[in-house]
Amino acid sequence: MTDEGGWWWVNVPSAGHGTDYAFLVDGDVDELPDPRSAWQPGGVHGRSRLVDHSLFSWSDSAWRGITLAGSVLYELHVGTFTPEGTFDAAIERLDHLVALGVDAVELLPVNAFAGRHGWGYDGVDLFAVHEPYGGPDGLKRFVDAAHNRGIGVIMDVVYNHLGPDGNYLSRFGPYFTDSHVTPWGPAVNLDAPGSDEVRAFIVDNALDWLRHYHCDGLRLDAVHAFADNRAVHLLEEITAAVHGLAAQQRRPLFVIAESDLNDPRVVATREAGGHGLDAQWCDDVHHALWAALSGERQGYYSDFGSLATLAKAMEHVFVHDGTYSTFRGRSHGRPVPGHIPAHRFIAFLQDHDQVGNRAVGDRASATLRAGLLRVGAALLLTSPFTPMLFMGEEWGATTPWQFFSDHSAPGLAEAIRKGRRSEFAAHGWGPDEIPDPQDEATFVRSKLDWSELKAPRHAGLLKWYQRLTALRRTLPDLTDPRLPSVHCSFDEDARWFVLRRGQVAVVCNLADRRQPVPVEGVPFDIPAASATGFTFMPGRIELDAESVVIARLL
Repeated sequence: MTDEGGWWWVNVPSAGHGTDYAFLVDGDVDELPDPRSAWQPGGVHGRSRLVDHSLFSWSDSAWRGITLAGSVLYELHVGTFTPEGTFDAAIERLDHLVALGVDAVELLPVNAFAGRHGWGYDGVDLFAVHEPYGGPDGLKRFVDAAHNRGIGVIMDVVYNHLGPDGNYLSRFGPYFTDSHVTPWGPAVNLDAPGSDEVRAFIVDNALDWLRHYHCDGLRLDAVHAFADNRAVHLLEEITAAVHGLAAQQRRPLFVIAESDLNDPRVVATREAGGHGLDAQWCDDVHHALWAALSGERQGYYSDFGSLATLAKAMEHVFVHDGTYSTFRGRSHGRPVPGHIPAHRFIAFLQDHDQVGNRAVGDRASATLRAGLLRVGAALLLTSPFTPMLFMGEEWGATTPWQFFSDHSAPGLAEAIRKGRRSEFAAHGWGPDEIPDPQDEATFVRSKLDWSELKAPRHAGLLKWYQRLTALRRTLPDLTDPRLPSVHCSFDEDARWFVLRRGQVAVVCNLADRRQPVPVEGVPFDIPAASATGFTFMPGRIELDAESVVIARLL
Protein backbone atom coordinates (compact mmCIF):
# COMPACT_ATOMS: atom_id res chain seq x y z
CA MET A 1 0.00 0.00 0.00
CA THR A 2 1.04 3.63 -0.39
CA ASP A 3 0.18 6.83 1.46
CA GLU A 4 -0.05 10.43 0.31
CA GLY A 5 3.63 11.05 1.04
CA GLY A 6 4.72 8.42 -1.44
CA TRP A 7 5.68 5.86 1.20
CA TRP A 8 4.91 2.20 0.50
CA TRP A 9 4.15 -0.08 3.40
CA VAL A 10 2.89 -3.52 4.32
CA ASN A 11 1.96 -5.00 7.69
CA VAL A 12 3.39 -8.49 8.44
CA PRO A 13 2.16 -9.57 11.89
CA SER A 14 4.42 -12.63 11.99
CA ALA A 15 7.63 -10.61 11.47
CA GLY A 16 9.86 -10.03 14.49
CA HIS A 17 13.43 -9.95 15.71
CA GLY A 18 15.56 -12.14 13.46
CA THR A 19 13.12 -12.26 10.54
CA ASP A 20 14.85 -12.03 7.16
CA TYR A 21 13.20 -9.96 4.44
CA ALA A 22 13.86 -8.08 1.19
CA PHE A 23 12.05 -5.80 -1.25
CA LEU A 24 10.99 -6.18 -4.87
CA VAL A 25 10.78 -2.74 -6.49
CA ASP A 26 8.77 -1.84 -9.60
CA GLY A 27 8.19 -5.46 -10.54
CA ASP A 28 11.90 -6.33 -10.61
CA VAL A 29 12.77 -9.96 -9.85
CA ASP A 30 15.98 -9.01 -8.01
CA GLU A 31 15.64 -8.77 -4.24
CA LEU A 32 16.90 -5.54 -2.67
CA PRO A 33 17.93 -5.00 0.96
CA ASP A 34 16.10 -2.45 3.08
CA PRO A 35 17.80 1.00 2.94
CA ARG A 36 17.02 1.36 6.66
CA SER A 37 18.12 -2.15 7.59
CA ALA A 38 19.88 -2.43 10.94
CA TRP A 39 21.30 -5.87 10.18
CA GLN A 40 22.83 -7.29 7.00
CA PRO A 41 24.10 -10.72 8.08
CA GLY A 42 24.80 -11.76 4.49
CA GLY A 43 26.49 -8.54 3.44
CA VAL A 44 25.30 -5.46 1.57
CA HIS A 45 23.76 -7.47 -1.29
CA GLY A 46 21.89 -9.95 0.90
CA ARG A 47 18.54 -9.98 2.64
CA SER A 48 17.93 -7.68 5.60
CA ARG A 49 17.17 -8.96 9.08
CA LEU A 50 14.84 -7.31 11.59
CA VAL A 51 16.32 -6.07 14.86
CA ASP A 52 14.35 -5.42 18.02
CA HIS A 53 16.66 -3.02 19.86
CA SER A 54 14.69 -3.38 23.09
CA LEU A 55 15.94 -6.96 23.52
CA PHE A 56 19.53 -5.93 24.29
CA SER A 57 20.34 -5.80 28.02
CA TRP A 58 22.27 -2.58 28.67
CA SER A 59 24.23 -2.10 31.88
CA ASP A 60 25.22 1.57 31.44
CA SER A 61 22.27 3.17 33.24
CA ALA A 62 24.69 5.10 35.46
CA TRP A 63 26.43 6.66 32.45
CA ARG A 64 25.88 10.42 32.27
CA GLY A 65 27.97 11.15 29.20
CA ILE A 66 31.02 13.29 28.58
CA THR A 67 31.70 16.80 27.36
CA LEU A 68 34.30 17.69 24.75
CA ALA A 69 35.78 20.40 26.95
CA GLY A 70 38.80 18.92 28.72
CA SER A 71 38.57 15.56 26.95
CA VAL A 72 41.18 13.48 25.12
CA LEU A 73 39.89 11.57 22.08
CA TYR A 74 41.25 8.38 20.52
CA GLU A 75 40.54 7.43 16.91
CA LEU A 76 40.43 3.72 16.14
CA HIS A 77 39.50 1.41 13.29
CA VAL A 78 37.79 -1.71 14.62
CA GLY A 79 39.18 -4.03 11.94
CA THR A 80 42.85 -3.21 12.61
CA PHE A 81 42.80 -2.25 16.29
CA THR A 82 43.21 -5.91 17.28
CA PRO A 83 44.31 -9.08 15.46
CA GLU A 84 40.71 -10.34 15.53
CA GLY A 85 39.27 -7.08 14.21
CA THR A 86 35.98 -7.28 16.14
CA PHE A 87 34.08 -5.23 18.71
CA ASP A 88 34.50 -7.97 21.30
CA ALA A 89 38.27 -8.05 20.79
CA ALA A 90 38.39 -4.26 21.07
CA ILE A 91 36.63 -4.50 24.45
CA GLU A 92 39.64 -6.42 25.75
CA ARG A 93 41.83 -3.37 25.04
CA LEU A 94 39.62 -0.75 26.69
CA ASP A 95 41.56 -0.92 29.95
CA HIS A 96 44.64 0.16 27.99
CA LEU A 97 42.73 3.29 26.95
CA VAL A 98 41.64 3.92 30.53
CA ALA A 99 45.27 3.81 31.66
CA LEU A 100 46.23 6.09 28.78
CA GLY A 101 43.77 8.72 29.94
CA VAL A 102 41.33 8.60 27.05
CA ASP A 103 37.88 10.14 27.56
CA ALA A 104 36.22 9.01 24.31
CA VAL A 105 36.99 6.76 21.36
CA GLU A 106 36.07 7.83 17.86
CA LEU A 107 35.23 4.81 15.72
CA LEU A 108 35.89 4.95 12.01
CA PRO A 109 32.63 4.15 10.18
CA VAL A 110 31.14 0.80 11.18
CA ASN A 111 28.02 0.86 9.02
CA ALA A 112 27.84 -1.92 6.45
CA PHE A 113 30.15 -1.76 3.44
CA ALA A 114 31.05 -4.19 0.67
CA GLY A 115 33.55 -6.95 1.42
CA ARG A 116 35.11 -8.12 4.65
CA HIS A 117 37.50 -5.26 5.36
CA GLY A 118 37.95 -1.63 4.42
CA TRP A 119 38.23 1.83 5.92
CA GLY A 120 34.43 2.13 6.05
CA TYR A 121 34.08 5.38 4.10
CA ASP A 122 32.43 3.60 1.18
CA GLY A 123 29.53 2.30 3.26
CA VAL A 124 26.12 1.83 1.69
CA ASP A 125 23.73 0.66 4.42
CA LEU A 126 23.81 3.62 6.79
CA PHE A 127 21.71 2.01 9.55
CA ALA A 128 23.33 -1.47 9.52
CA VAL A 129 26.41 -2.42 11.55
CA HIS A 130 29.17 -4.20 9.60
CA GLU A 131 28.67 -7.91 10.23
CA PRO A 132 32.37 -8.98 10.29
CA TYR A 133 32.90 -6.56 13.21
CA GLY A 134 30.12 -8.21 15.23
CA GLY A 135 26.89 -6.73 13.90
CA PRO A 136 24.40 -4.65 15.92
CA ASP A 137 24.80 -6.47 19.23
CA GLY A 138 28.58 -6.40 18.91
CA LEU A 139 28.55 -2.60 18.73
CA LYS A 140 26.16 -2.42 21.67
CA ARG A 141 28.45 -4.63 23.75
CA PHE A 142 31.39 -2.38 22.89
CA VAL A 143 29.60 0.85 23.80
CA ASP A 144 28.23 -0.70 26.98
CA ALA A 145 31.71 -1.86 28.02
CA ALA A 146 33.24 1.53 27.20
CA HIS A 147 30.65 3.39 29.26
CA ASN A 148 31.22 1.08 32.21
CA ARG A 149 34.89 2.12 32.08
CA GLY A 150 34.10 5.82 31.85
CA ILE A 151 34.84 6.11 28.12
CA GLY A 152 32.47 7.73 25.64
CA VAL A 153 31.98 6.59 22.04
CA ILE A 154 31.84 8.86 18.98
CA MET A 155 30.56 7.45 15.69
CA ASP A 156 32.11 8.51 12.39
CA VAL A 157 29.32 8.87 9.81
CA VAL A 158 29.45 9.63 6.09
CA TYR A 159 26.60 11.58 4.51
CA ASN A 160 28.39 13.32 1.63
CA HIS A 161 28.43 10.20 -0.57
CA LEU A 162 27.86 6.44 -0.56
CA GLY A 163 30.06 3.69 -1.90
CA PRO A 164 29.29 2.23 -5.33
CA ASP A 165 29.18 -1.45 -4.34
CA GLY A 166 25.79 -2.36 -2.86
CA ASN A 167 24.36 1.14 -3.24
CA TYR A 168 20.69 0.57 -4.04
CA LEU A 169 19.28 3.84 -2.67
CA SER A 170 18.44 5.31 -6.08
CA ARG A 171 16.02 2.40 -6.65
CA PHE A 172 13.88 3.57 -3.74
CA GLY A 173 13.58 7.31 -4.36
CA PRO A 174 15.34 10.55 -5.39
CA TYR A 175 18.25 10.09 -3.02
CA PHE A 176 20.72 11.50 -5.56
CA THR A 177 20.62 14.49 -7.89
CA ASP A 178 22.46 15.64 -11.00
CA SER A 179 22.03 19.24 -9.87
CA HIS A 180 25.50 19.08 -8.30
CA VAL A 181 28.67 17.35 -9.43
CA THR A 182 30.89 15.60 -6.88
CA PRO A 183 34.05 13.46 -7.09
CA TRP A 184 31.79 10.46 -6.42
CA GLY A 185 29.25 11.18 -9.16
CA PRO A 186 25.70 12.50 -8.55
CA ALA A 187 25.39 14.33 -5.25
CA VAL A 188 23.27 13.21 -2.34
CA ASN A 189 20.01 15.08 -2.85
CA LEU A 190 19.96 17.70 -0.10
CA ASP A 191 18.21 20.55 -1.90
CA ALA A 192 16.51 19.32 -5.10
CA PRO A 193 12.89 18.11 -5.40
CA GLY A 194 12.26 15.18 -3.08
CA SER A 195 15.05 16.22 -0.70
CA ASP A 196 12.80 16.57 2.37
CA GLU A 197 12.66 12.80 2.80
CA VAL A 198 16.35 12.40 1.95
CA ARG A 199 17.30 14.82 4.71
CA ALA A 200 14.90 13.06 7.10
CA PHE A 201 16.63 9.78 6.22
CA ILE A 202 20.01 11.28 7.19
CA VAL A 203 18.78 12.94 10.38
CA ASP A 204 17.05 9.72 11.45
CA ASN A 205 20.31 7.86 10.90
CA ALA A 206 22.24 10.36 13.00
CA LEU A 207 19.82 9.93 15.89
CA ASP A 208 19.78 6.14 15.47
CA TRP A 209 23.43 5.81 16.57
CA LEU A 210 22.76 7.91 19.65
CA ARG A 211 19.41 6.43 20.61
CA HIS A 212 19.71 2.71 19.85
CA TYR A 213 23.48 2.28 20.30
CA HIS A 214 23.96 4.81 23.13
CA CYS A 215 26.78 6.62 21.32
CA ASP A 216 27.77 10.00 22.75
CA GLY A 217 28.51 11.96 19.61
CA LEU A 218 28.94 11.96 15.87
CA ARG A 219 31.81 12.92 13.59
CA LEU A 220 30.49 14.00 10.19
CA ASP A 221 32.84 13.19 7.33
CA ALA A 222 33.87 15.96 4.87
CA VAL A 223 30.97 18.34 5.41
CA HIS A 224 32.52 20.75 2.91
CA ALA A 225 31.33 18.24 0.28
CA PHE A 226 27.67 18.70 1.25
CA ALA A 227 25.90 20.27 -1.73
CA ASP A 228 23.13 22.11 0.10
CA ASN A 229 21.73 25.47 -0.96
CA ARG A 230 18.68 25.45 1.30
CA ALA A 231 18.14 28.23 3.83
CA VAL A 232 18.57 25.82 6.76
CA HIS A 233 21.73 23.84 6.10
CA LEU A 234 21.75 20.11 6.79
CA LEU A 235 24.50 20.68 9.38
CA GLU A 236 22.19 22.90 11.38
CA GLU A 237 19.32 20.46 11.01
CA ILE A 238 21.39 17.51 12.26
CA THR A 239 22.82 19.46 15.18
CA ALA A 240 19.44 20.78 16.29
CA ALA A 241 18.04 17.24 16.24
CA VAL A 242 20.99 15.86 18.21
CA HIS A 243 20.78 18.60 20.83
CA GLY A 244 17.04 17.98 21.10
CA LEU A 245 17.67 14.31 21.80
CA ALA A 246 20.31 15.28 24.38
CA ALA A 247 17.73 17.36 26.23
CA GLN A 248 15.26 14.48 26.16
CA GLN A 249 17.85 11.95 27.38
CA ARG A 250 19.42 14.41 29.83
CA ARG A 251 22.99 13.63 28.81
CA PRO A 252 25.49 15.50 26.61
CA LEU A 253 25.37 14.58 22.92
CA PHE A 254 27.54 16.39 20.42
CA VAL A 255 28.31 16.78 16.72
CA ILE A 256 31.81 17.16 15.26
CA ALA A 257 32.49 18.09 11.65
CA GLU A 258 35.39 17.40 9.37
CA SER A 259 35.68 20.59 7.30
CA ASP A 260 38.50 22.10 5.29
CA LEU A 261 36.67 25.40 4.74
CA ASN A 262 38.45 27.13 7.66
CA ASP A 263 35.12 28.75 8.42
CA PRO A 264 34.35 29.32 12.12
CA ARG A 265 30.64 29.53 11.28
CA VAL A 266 30.65 25.73 11.41
CA VAL A 267 31.00 25.90 15.20
CA ALA A 268 29.51 29.33 15.83
CA THR A 269 26.16 29.14 17.61
CA ARG A 270 22.96 29.20 15.61
CA GLU A 271 21.98 32.38 17.46
CA ALA A 272 25.13 34.01 16.04
CA GLY A 273 24.36 32.86 12.50
CA GLY A 274 26.47 29.69 12.59
CA HIS A 275 25.58 26.06 12.10
CA GLY A 276 25.95 25.39 15.84
CA LEU A 277 28.12 22.26 15.73
CA ASP A 278 30.00 21.43 18.90
CA ALA A 279 33.43 21.04 17.28
CA GLN A 280 35.32 20.58 14.05
CA TRP A 281 38.58 18.95 13.04
CA CYS A 282 41.37 21.44 12.40
CA ASP A 283 43.79 20.37 9.68
CA ASP A 284 45.78 23.60 9.93
CA VAL A 285 47.00 22.70 13.43
CA HIS A 286 48.08 19.27 12.18
CA HIS A 287 49.81 20.68 9.11
CA ALA A 288 51.65 23.33 11.12
CA LEU A 289 52.79 20.86 13.78
CA TRP A 290 53.73 18.06 11.39
CA ALA A 291 55.59 20.27 8.93
CA ALA A 292 57.56 21.92 11.74
CA LEU A 293 58.61 18.57 13.18
CA SER A 294 59.17 16.60 9.98
CA GLY A 295 60.45 19.20 7.55
CA GLU A 296 58.03 17.96 4.87
CA ARG A 297 56.90 20.60 2.39
CA GLN A 298 55.15 18.65 -0.38
CA GLY A 299 51.50 19.15 -1.33
CA TYR A 300 49.48 21.11 1.20
CA TYR A 301 52.50 21.25 3.54
CA SER A 302 53.98 23.86 1.19
CA ASP A 303 52.07 26.54 3.12
CA PHE A 304 53.44 25.34 6.47
CA GLY A 305 56.70 24.47 8.23
CA SER A 306 57.90 27.64 9.91
CA LEU A 307 57.69 28.10 13.66
CA ALA A 308 55.81 31.33 12.99
CA THR A 309 53.13 29.24 11.27
CA LEU A 310 53.02 26.88 14.24
CA ALA A 311 52.63 29.83 16.60
CA LYS A 312 49.77 31.23 14.53
CA ALA A 313 47.99 27.86 14.60
CA MET A 314 48.34 27.61 18.38
CA GLU A 315 47.16 31.16 18.99
CA HIS A 316 44.54 31.61 16.26
CA VAL A 317 43.50 28.06 15.14
CA PHE A 318 43.48 28.72 11.40
CA VAL A 319 46.74 29.53 9.66
CA HIS A 320 44.74 30.37 6.56
CA ASP A 321 42.23 32.85 7.96
CA GLY A 322 41.82 34.88 4.80
CA THR A 323 45.46 34.63 3.78
CA TYR A 324 46.79 33.42 0.45
CA SER A 325 47.33 29.67 0.08
CA THR A 326 50.00 28.73 -2.43
CA PHE A 327 48.67 25.16 -2.48
CA ARG A 328 45.18 26.33 -3.45
CA GLY A 329 46.33 29.26 -5.56
CA ARG A 330 43.88 31.60 -3.80
CA SER A 331 43.08 33.11 -0.45
CA HIS A 332 41.41 30.78 2.03
CA GLY A 333 39.51 30.85 5.31
CA ARG A 334 38.40 33.50 7.77
CA PRO A 335 39.54 34.39 11.33
CA VAL A 336 38.25 32.60 14.40
CA PRO A 337 36.67 35.11 16.82
CA GLY A 338 38.39 35.13 20.18
CA HIS A 339 35.18 34.33 22.04
CA ILE A 340 34.84 30.87 20.46
CA PRO A 341 36.33 28.36 22.94
CA ALA A 342 39.39 26.49 21.72
CA HIS A 343 38.02 23.10 22.72
CA ARG A 344 35.67 23.33 19.74
CA PHE A 345 38.61 22.51 17.50
CA ILE A 346 39.96 18.95 17.33
CA ALA A 347 43.74 18.78 16.87
CA PHE A 348 45.97 15.82 16.14
CA LEU A 349 49.52 14.86 15.22
CA GLN A 350 48.27 11.77 13.37
CA ASP A 351 44.88 10.53 12.15
CA HIS A 352 43.56 7.96 9.69
CA ASP A 353 43.83 10.38 6.75
CA GLN A 354 47.24 11.82 7.54
CA VAL A 355 48.70 8.31 7.92
CA GLY A 356 46.60 6.20 5.56
CA ASN A 357 46.71 8.65 2.67
CA ARG A 358 50.49 8.67 2.59
CA ALA A 359 51.86 6.49 -0.20
CA VAL A 360 52.85 3.58 2.05
CA GLY A 361 50.81 4.43 5.15
CA ASP A 362 53.86 5.23 7.26
CA ARG A 363 53.29 6.64 10.72
CA ALA A 364 55.10 9.50 12.45
CA SER A 365 57.37 6.95 14.12
CA ALA A 366 58.84 6.13 10.70
CA THR A 367 59.85 9.78 10.13
CA LEU A 368 60.49 11.41 13.50
CA ARG A 369 63.23 10.53 15.95
CA ALA A 370 62.22 9.62 19.51
CA GLY A 371 62.84 13.09 20.89
CA LEU A 372 60.66 14.82 18.30
CA LEU A 373 57.88 12.29 18.86
CA ARG A 374 57.86 13.39 22.49
CA VAL A 375 57.94 17.07 21.54
CA GLY A 376 54.99 16.54 19.17
CA ALA A 377 53.01 14.72 21.84
CA ALA A 378 53.71 17.47 24.37
CA LEU A 379 52.62 20.28 22.04
CA LEU A 380 49.46 18.39 21.09
CA LEU A 381 48.41 17.45 24.61
CA THR A 382 49.18 20.86 26.11
CA SER A 383 47.60 22.79 23.22
CA PRO A 384 44.38 24.76 23.79
CA PHE A 385 42.46 22.40 21.50
CA THR A 386 40.71 19.07 22.10
CA PRO A 387 43.50 16.56 21.33
CA MET A 388 42.89 13.36 19.41
CA LEU A 389 45.30 10.42 19.20
CA PHE A 390 45.39 7.83 16.42
CA MET A 391 45.48 4.21 17.57
CA GLY A 392 49.03 3.07 18.29
CA GLU A 393 50.43 6.58 18.28
CA GLU A 394 50.80 6.45 22.05
CA TRP A 395 53.55 3.83 21.84
CA GLY A 396 55.08 4.80 18.50
CA ALA A 397 53.65 1.80 16.65
CA THR A 398 55.83 0.74 13.73
CA THR A 399 53.06 -1.04 11.83
CA PRO A 400 51.85 1.04 8.89
CA TRP A 401 48.21 1.94 8.36
CA GLN A 402 47.60 1.60 4.66
CA PHE A 403 44.67 1.99 2.31
CA PHE A 404 42.89 -1.37 1.96
CA SER A 405 39.65 -2.61 0.42
CA ASP A 406 37.88 -5.86 -0.43
CA HIS A 407 35.71 -5.21 -3.46
CA SER A 408 34.32 -7.89 -5.75
CA ALA A 409 32.25 -5.67 -8.07
CA PRO A 410 33.49 -5.97 -11.68
CA GLY A 411 36.15 -3.40 -12.52
CA LEU A 412 36.02 -1.65 -9.15
CA ALA A 413 39.07 -3.32 -7.61
CA GLU A 414 41.26 -2.51 -10.62
CA ALA A 415 39.98 1.06 -10.71
CA ILE A 416 41.03 1.50 -7.08
CA ARG A 417 44.49 0.05 -7.79
CA LYS A 418 45.02 2.37 -10.74
CA GLY A 419 43.73 5.34 -8.81
CA ARG A 420 46.17 4.88 -5.95
CA ARG A 421 49.10 4.37 -8.30
CA SER A 422 48.34 7.43 -10.42
CA GLU A 423 47.75 9.56 -7.32
CA PHE A 424 51.29 9.01 -6.06
CA ALA A 425 53.05 8.78 -9.41
CA ALA A 426 53.18 12.59 -9.47
CA HIS A 427 55.21 12.47 -6.24
CA GLY A 428 57.81 10.10 -7.66
CA TRP A 429 56.48 6.80 -6.36
CA GLY A 430 56.72 3.82 -8.72
CA PRO A 431 53.65 1.61 -9.21
CA ASP A 432 55.36 -1.35 -7.54
CA GLU A 433 56.00 0.71 -4.40
CA ILE A 434 52.32 1.44 -3.74
CA PRO A 435 50.61 -1.27 -1.66
CA ASP A 436 47.81 -3.06 -3.51
CA PRO A 437 44.61 -2.08 -1.65
CA GLN A 438 42.94 -5.33 -2.69
CA ASP A 439 45.73 -7.57 -1.41
CA GLU A 440 44.72 -8.97 1.97
CA ALA A 441 48.35 -8.60 3.07
CA THR A 442 47.87 -4.82 2.94
CA PHE A 443 45.05 -5.13 5.45
CA VAL A 444 46.98 -7.55 7.68
CA ARG A 445 50.07 -5.28 7.69
CA SER A 446 47.88 -2.47 8.99
CA LYS A 447 46.85 -4.27 12.18
CA LEU A 448 48.41 -3.04 15.41
CA ASP A 449 51.12 -5.21 16.93
CA TRP A 450 50.37 -5.07 20.65
CA SER A 451 53.49 -7.07 21.46
CA GLU A 452 55.51 -3.93 20.71
CA LEU A 453 54.54 -2.64 24.14
CA LYS A 454 57.01 -5.11 25.65
CA ALA A 455 59.93 -3.21 24.09
CA PRO A 456 61.40 -0.52 26.39
CA ARG A 457 61.30 2.28 23.79
CA HIS A 458 57.60 1.70 23.07
CA ALA A 459 56.73 1.35 26.76
CA GLY A 460 58.67 4.53 27.49
CA LEU A 461 56.75 6.57 24.92
CA LEU A 462 53.46 5.18 26.25
CA LYS A 463 54.46 6.33 29.74
CA TRP A 464 55.13 9.80 28.32
CA TYR A 465 51.64 9.99 26.80
CA GLN A 466 50.11 8.80 30.08
CA ARG A 467 51.98 11.51 32.00
CA LEU A 468 50.83 14.17 29.55
CA THR A 469 47.14 13.21 29.72
CA ALA A 470 47.40 13.17 33.51
CA LEU A 471 48.98 16.63 33.41
CA ARG A 472 45.99 18.00 31.47
CA ARG A 473 43.80 16.97 34.39
CA THR A 474 46.21 18.40 36.96
CA LEU A 475 46.97 21.88 35.64
CA PRO A 476 43.85 24.03 35.06
CA ASP A 477 45.71 26.25 32.59
CA LEU A 478 45.91 23.33 30.16
CA THR A 479 42.13 23.11 29.80
CA ASP A 480 41.51 26.86 29.74
CA PRO A 481 39.35 27.30 26.61
CA ARG A 482 40.20 30.96 26.01
CA LEU A 483 42.25 31.51 22.86
CA PRO A 484 43.52 34.96 23.97
CA SER A 485 45.31 33.26 26.88
CA VAL A 486 47.63 31.37 24.49
CA HIS A 487 51.00 32.97 23.72
CA CYS A 488 53.96 31.60 21.75
CA SER A 489 57.58 32.67 21.34
CA PHE A 490 60.16 31.12 19.04
CA ASP A 491 63.42 31.49 17.14
CA GLU A 492 63.34 30.17 13.56
CA ASP A 493 67.12 29.94 13.24
CA ALA A 494 67.85 28.45 16.66
CA ARG A 495 64.82 26.14 16.36
CA TRP A 496 63.29 26.62 19.77
CA PHE A 497 59.60 27.14 20.55
CA VAL A 498 57.75 28.05 23.75
CA LEU A 499 53.99 27.62 24.22
CA ARG A 500 52.55 29.58 27.14
CA ARG A 501 49.20 28.60 28.67
CA GLY A 502 48.70 30.94 31.60
CA GLN A 503 51.36 30.02 34.15
CA VAL A 504 52.44 26.91 32.23
CA ALA A 505 55.33 27.05 29.76
CA VAL A 506 55.98 24.21 27.30
CA VAL A 507 59.60 24.74 26.36
CA CYS A 508 60.75 22.90 23.23
CA ASN A 509 64.16 22.51 21.67
CA LEU A 510 63.66 21.28 18.10
CA ALA A 511 67.32 21.63 17.21
CA ASP A 512 69.80 18.75 16.99
CA ARG A 513 72.03 20.33 19.64
CA ARG A 514 71.73 21.26 23.31
CA GLN A 515 70.92 24.95 23.78
CA PRO A 516 69.41 27.48 26.17
CA VAL A 517 65.84 28.67 25.57
CA PRO A 518 64.73 32.01 27.05
CA VAL A 519 61.67 31.81 29.28
CA GLU A 520 59.99 34.83 30.83
CA GLY A 521 59.49 34.47 34.55
CA VAL A 522 61.25 32.24 37.05
CA PRO A 523 60.54 28.50 36.87
CA PHE A 524 59.57 27.27 40.31
CA ASP A 525 58.05 23.87 39.67
CA ILE A 526 58.54 21.07 37.16
CA PRO A 527 55.48 18.78 37.01
CA ALA A 528 55.92 15.04 36.70
CA ALA A 529 55.40 15.07 32.94
CA SER A 530 58.68 16.58 31.81
CA ALA A 531 61.65 15.24 29.94
CA THR A 532 65.07 14.82 31.46
CA GLY A 533 68.13 16.67 30.22
CA PHE A 534 67.52 20.27 31.23
CA THR A 535 69.21 22.86 33.45
CA PHE A 536 67.77 26.04 34.96
CA MET A 537 69.61 29.28 34.32
CA PRO A 538 68.59 32.87 35.02
CA GLY A 539 65.83 33.71 32.55
CA ARG A 540 66.21 30.55 30.52
CA ILE A 541 66.21 26.75 30.52
CA GLU A 542 68.95 24.79 28.79
CA LEU A 543 67.60 21.69 27.06
CA ASP A 544 69.09 18.65 25.39
CA ALA A 545 68.63 18.31 21.64
CA GLU A 546 65.08 17.53 20.48
CA SER A 547 63.54 17.61 23.92
CA VAL A 548 60.83 19.39 25.89
CA VAL A 549 60.28 20.51 29.46
CA ILE A 550 57.00 21.70 31.00
CA ALA A 551 57.30 24.27 33.79
CA ARG A 552 54.95 26.24 35.99
CA LEU A 553 56.09 29.85 36.29
CA LEU A 554 55.83 32.60 38.89
